[in-house]
Amino acid sequence: MLEYIPDDPVIIAVVVILLSLVFFSYLLLRRTVLEFRDGMRGR
Repeated sequence: MLEYIPDDPVIIAVVVILLSLVFFSYLLLRRTVLEFRDGMRGR
């Protein structure tokens, strides 16, 4: 998979942005789920 790295910097930038978006949304979703669980348990 590492051999299939394109030389176009635009494609690399798009891939990096997509990966960071997925990672950020995953962190946000996990934090929301944990807070929701704590709220359900506390009340």
